[in-house]
Amino acid sequence: MNHIDNATDEFIAALLATDVYKNFQQELEKVKREPGLKDQIDDFRKRNYEFQASTDNDFSKLDRFEKEYENFRANPLVADFLAAELDLCRMMQRINIRITAGLNFE
Repeated sequence: MNHIDNATDEFIAALLATDVYKNFQQELEKVKREPGLKDQIDDFRKRNYEFQASTDNDFSKLDRFEKEYENFRANPLVADFLAAELDLCRMMQRINIRITAGLNFE
């Protein structure tokens, strides 16, 4: 198991060195400098997740949600943070897909 632990540590170090991760951290720091903004982003993400996970097909609720947060998402700090977060999530998804495929994990 020690070999796996060492490889995992090296993998984490490689992830931390990526431009994607560095950009995410930079954008996160910018957001944290604005009082309350991180909490607002967290609330937006929570509500957005709830909509995505919901089986409710009432599109008028989704329209209201999108209109409610339209100005918020237009804030460059918010938009840049969410874009950087999405890039990081997509990188992690690609990695997970490759690992799963390499293990023939069905």
